[in-house]
Amino acid sequence: MDSRLHSDIYLLAAFWTGVGALLLTLLIAVQIVYLRLAARRLKRREQALTARWRPALNAAIVGVSEVTLPGLRSAERILFLKLWVHLHQSVRGEASGGLNEVAYRLGCDTYARKLLRKGNRAQRLLAILTLGNLRDAAAWDDLLGVVHGSDSAASVHALWALVQADAARAAREVAPMLLQREDWAMSQLANILKDARAEWEPVLAEAVAGTDQEQLPHALRLLAALRLSLPARQLRGLLNHPVAEVVSCALRLAATPDLLDEVRRQLGHGDWRVRVQAVRTLGQLGDHSDVERLRRLLGDQQWWVRYRAAQALLGLPFLTPDDLAALQQEGMDRYALDMLKQVRAEQEAA
Repeated sequence: MDSRLHSDIYLLAAFWTGVGALLLTLLIAVQIVYLRLAARRLKRREQALTARWRPALNAAIVGVSEVTLPGLRSAERILFLKLWVHLHQSVRGEASGGLNEVAYRLGCDTYARKLLRKGNRAQRLLAILTLGNLRDAAAWDDLLGVVHGSDSAASVHALWALVQADAARAAREVAPMLLQREDWAMSQLANILKDARAEWEPVLAEAVAGTDQEQLPHALRLLAALRLSLPARQLRGLLNHPVAEVVSCALRLAATPDLLDEVRRQLGHGDWRVRVQAVRTLGQLGDHSDVERLRRLLGDQQWWVRYRAAQALLGLPFLTPDDLAALQQEGMDRYALDMLKQVRAEQEAA
């Protein structure tokens, strides 16, 4: 009797488990259908808005005065901003000014500031792009708060928006943090600061001077990646720093004739990584007197130093094939000769 009861219970449990699984599958199927229909409706709304607004925005881009604007419902503002930002990415100069005039007439600056404070993540990113294109200084404090936030994508876009609004002020307020944040892609930072070097270089130089030793290598690598420079006097101090990593990073920035003697002194540094970077820098700055220095480094104990020395020698613009042939006859060992042959083959194959 007990075994029959247990069997009935198991069967009943299995039945309801199957029913539950079937209902869950149906629910998921309904959800998928709903999402697809919602996506199609959104696509149709976007297409309708684009068809209605594109002529007016195109007229603003080409500089037509007093453009007649279609109506814009509250529910369409997000879609409009997406279209507006998309168009902004393809225009420059006076054309962007025409788009901005339309946005201000529609109150997009006020709406974007509201989205920045209360929107979801996607809406906040859209607001940041809008405010940056508008060069809206009224949102400064809110954007600065995002810059200091932990969301890497939002914070770096907010930095871009601040630079668009006021590059000099952004440099004064953000430069020290820029040298510390390691989650911002250098390629993005290079694009953000490419037109603001004059405002950022002196401020970043001052910020580097106040950077602690632990973060100094990252700060110097960042400046090198951004193709920003430091004053020669400041670089001389860094090239005599007791930490080899700092010296190596400083050599990346020392590509100026005023520092040639300091660069040459690092060819004998005890850390091979410093010697590698010194060789690379000397390959950019060196004169005829440096040929012998580079030739000697073809016999360095470290493979990378020999490799970079061969690259530097073969890259010297004033060194002719006859000069190279003469060098190879001046007592080079087979390791040096093999390295020159390898680098020459790489250059010919490139």
